[in-house]
Amino acid sequence: MTKTRFLTLVMALALLLAIPTAVFAQRVPPHVFVGAASLNGVAAADGTGVTAWVGGDQVAVAYADGGEYTLTVDPLDGSFVGETVSFQIGGVDTAESADWTQGHVELLDLVAVTGAGSTGSGATGEAGVAGPKGAEGDTGPAGPAGSVGAAGAAGSDGSDGSAGSAGAIGPAGSAGAAGSAGADGADGGGGLGVIALIVAIVALLAAGGSYMMGRRA
Repeated sequence: MTKTRFLTLVMALALLLAIPTAVFAQRVPPHVFVGAASLNGVAAADGTGVTAWVGGDQVAVAYADGGEYTLTVDPLDGSFVGETVSFQIGGVDTAESADWTQGHVELLDLVAVTGAGSTGSGATGEAGVAGPKGAEGDTGPAGPAGSVGAAGAAGSDGSDGSAGSAGAIGPAGSAGAAGSAGADGADGGGGLGVIALIVAIVALLAAGGSYMMGRRA
């Protein structure tokens, strides 16, 4: 027997002895079960429920701590004398059972295996606490590419942009080449023209003088 289980057994006995005699006169002393609790071949995890059943009813519950349990089966009103106590660990029936005896402390190791045949008559208890989340698996291969979707509708024309600023005036071009010389004009009358001009002046003066003489006559 381990030191922890021995101390637990001693404490259970001390608890029973500490109950006043007056209380015993009013209530039947309980039957205390102490021992190891294993589930599927390993010690029950801390916090795993260990329950006692009598006649198909749950009559007590405790929680595993370090693979050990302490279960007080107290009838409260009446007595369980002549009744058989069955057990469950984490909702799984154990192979062990015991006859209830008032004021008795019993060392009883409980073993439960998932899927094993049931020896108890109690209903299934609550499901145990979910275990920790497992590591993420490897990323799966990429799936095939999907088909090309239909072309979208054409967008509306954009507005015209503003006119650009006028460019700078370019530099003046170079001077063109000089044109060819024109043809010589015809020669004038020369001295003959001068004589004709004088004759015209004299004729004009003579005509003017004749006009004036006629008016005087």
